[in-house]
Amino acid sequence: MGNGGNAWAGTRRDRPGADGPGATAVEPADPAGRPRPTGLSAAPASGAAAPDEPADRGDRGIGWVMVLTGIIGWLASFRLAVDEWRLLKDPDHRPSCDIDAVIGCVEAMFSRQGSVFGFPNPMVGLGAFAVVAALGLAVLGGARLNRWLWWGLNAGALAGVVFTHWFIHQSLYELGRLCPYCMVVWFVTIALFWYLTLHTLRHGIVPVPSGGRRALAVALENRALLLAAWYGVIAMLVLTRFWEYWIGLL
Repeated sequence: MGNGGNAWAGTRRDRPGADGPGATAVEPADPAGRPRPTGLSAAPASGAAAPDEPADRGDRGIGWVMVLTGIIGWLASFRLAVDEWRLLKDPDHRPSCDIDAVIGCVEAMFSRQGSVFGFPNPMVGLGAFAVVAALGLAVLGGARLNRWLWWGLNAGALAGVVFTHWFIHQSLYELGRLCPYCMVVWFVTIALFWYLTLHTLRHGIVPVPSGGRRALAVALENRALLLAAWYGVIAMLVLTRFWEYWIGLL
């Protein structure tokens, strides 16, 4: 290949030459001789920051968000799974999350809302949060996640936050109970979705229309405030739904 044709070097191909027919040659990816990244790497969108830049060069924040929300969510799911298993073995067992007529988890565990997919909801959390935490550790360690992994993470977080808000509605207006460990899962799922979505939009992994760039800039500048407002709306719903209960605690 000539000096001017090395833009897509780094691919392996068979070519005849001094080494004999069918010999495999490896060409450098660029004039500096760096190999072309494969596997978990992804090319950045035009005009956007590299979506797969290593954690030691880019924003490590999303890695920490993934690790922390993954670990906390996994622990809450594990606690729910253990308590449900103990209740199945001993119906007289009282889980630590079952406090009174409003704060409790037993009713949620054994309701239809507690096994939406045909098995206990905590099983979903155990798998999903473990993946999130593992990928977060990979990001912190400098791994370059491919675009499709970020898409998958964001899609999973979206599904999780939709399910979370459905379960919030069910807890408040159908079950009439507040499960402490469930509320921990609500908290981390919303935070994960929020920061993961901002990350994928900011780095061009999910394309942003020209008309939405200003809104994205505002969201990035006020991301913590907007997340607090999101939590505040949920807190107000909880407060108003169980107003008499909270007043009785005073």
